[in-house]
Amino acid sequence: MQKPVVNVMVKAARAAGNVILRHMGKLDSLNIVEKARQDYASEVDASAEAEIIRELRRAFPDYGILGEESGAQGKGRSTFVIDPLDGTSNYLRGLPHFCVSIAVVENGEPVHGVVFDPLRNELFTASKGAGALLNDRKIRVAERKDLNGALLVTGFAPRERKRLAPHLDLIGKLLETAEDIRRTGSAALDLAYVACGRADGYFEAGVKSWDIAAGMLLVREAGGRVCDFQGRGENILDAGQVVAGNLKLCDQLQRALVGSGYAAAFR
Repeated sequence: MQKPVVNVMVKAARAAGNVILRHMGKLDSLNIVEKARQDYASEVDASAEAEIIRELRRAFPDYGILGEESGAQGKGRSTFVIDPLDGTSNYLRGLPHFCVSIAVVENGEPVHGVVFDPLRNELFTASKGAGALLNDRKIRVAERKDLNGALLVTGFAPRERKRLAPHLDLIGKLLETAEDIRRTGSAALDLAYVACGRADGYFEAGVKSWDIAAGMLLVREAGGRVCDFQGRGENILDAGQVVAGNLKLCDQLQRALVGSGYAAAFR
């Protein structure tokens, strides 16, 4: 049985999903702002986040909130960390790959997480120590033992383009053994896909806490490991980098980042 807080998070995520889907037929008329270089948001992001906060505040008024669009609100032992539309660039172009991500963070670590893909009606949920679910069915990370034949996922955040050269060098090295590398445009779904075994591993720099908090917990509760580029596994929500996979593959992928010189670019 899901925790009461997760039930509320699910309700909030579905409400945001309804906002997102309602606006899909009128993408050309949306008001869009460029928050930073090649980092966009729309009125849909703001409306979806407001819907989430309304639902969460009604049930848990004492929790703090950290939203991608509205920033930090209030303080508490527990904080809701919200990305109302992860994959905004995809959404604004009509690419059908985006989601809602909500986590509860305590002492710097996610303890509850929800990732909802409204187009596919796929609901990923997790609570610390209780496992991870996809539409109420247990999920596990893939069992691949090494990078040979692995399907990996990464991203090219605009704020990290200055480190593009070592990133591309790493990709070239990884493709000597990996089956392929994808770039999907949604960090939260990338982590959810690692959690359910659709991808073997994931790494990316330039991520924010709202991008990865819920997905990190999904991977961990599905039997995997999450760390930063230096291999640290705890209190990494604000590190800006993430590596994920099963226990063996995550370690190998992190060592590949170090061996290629890419990890050193962040020291």
